[in-house]
Amino acid sequence: MRALLPLLRTGWGWRAGAPAAARLPRGKSAGPGPHGAMAQAFYRTEERGQLYSPDYRLFFKNVAGHYISPFHDIPLKVDSTENLFNMVVEVPRWTNAKMEIATKEPLNPIKQDTKNGKLRYVANIFPHKGYIWNYGALPQTWEDPHQKDKSTDCCGDNDPIDVCEIGSKVLSCGEVIHVKILGILALIDQGETDWKIIAINVNDPEASKFHDIDDVKKYKPGYLEATLNWFRFYKVPEGKPENQFAFNGEFRNKAFALEVIKCTHECWRTLLMKRCDGGAISCTNVQVCDSPFHCTQEEARSIVELVSSSPDKGSKEEEQVWHFLGK
Repeated sequence: MRALLPLLRTGWGWRAGAPAAARLPRGKSAGPGPHGAMAQAFYRTEERGQLYSPDYRLFFKNVAGHYISPFHDIPLKVDSTENLFNMVVEVPRWTNAKMEIATKEPLNPIKQDTKNGKLRYVANIFPHKGYIWNYGALPQTWEDPHQKDKSTDCCGDNDPIDVCEIGSKVLSCGEVIHVKILGILALIDQGETDWKIIAINVNDPEASKFHDIDDVKKYKPGYLEATLNWFRFYKVPEGKPENQFAFNGEFRNKAFALEVIKCTHECWRTLLMKRCDGGAISCTNVQVCDSPFHCTQEEARSIVELVSSSPDKGSKEEEQVWHFLGK
């Protein structure tokens, strides 16, 4: 058995010590810049089942080819000094399938969410097509459903913290990219705090212009307003009421966002050390060696092998329907 790599503490994150040379997966491009090359080199994905089916799963591997959890094994921060974080892309911009990290399944692959046995898709609400950003999550964070947030007076939604990446490139499901944090929105979803981080891919051609939330207002006018409206109305086509927001729907700045991220990372650490009740959350991990939920590479491989890899050729994406909610 290959020896486990030592864990290194990097800022708020824990990661395995990396080999000196990290090869890119065959046929994969890292994108421009050293940060893009590094993120792509360290992680790759493996599909099981057919896309747009209940059995579809997207598992993650590290550079050594070992299965890992994108929730627990990818470090939160890229390094300890920069405003640079790892983001796991779940939903590419302009798409509708509600893909998400499966927090209650071992190794937390990405799957399409279901409700009442049906695959979930977000509605097209004119003039927006699907998600209006690359949407995903920060690894090694958790919004604790038993801990009331002092800013919102509501408990967390039991998920990793969400990210809206506003760069120009349409990314792919399962990509791990480096992002700069710019600000945050406090969505209150059915009485739960559901923070939405605003961030930009560090390799975006315009990333150097963006340092805080006011830069989004300056260089992408209308984007924050569209984001607020998107989250306000996206459940209305399902017959649900409009969502509410803390702070009267005002976006908070980078400094505020970083404090929220730090708090959710501490909650995740408590979860992974079994110092709180995680309920049905699966904390199985391969690289956080001091966690009581740590498993071996062989055990992780056995978990993946239990998932069917047979594609269902009859699956297809949901037909597009548009909703007009103008008043």
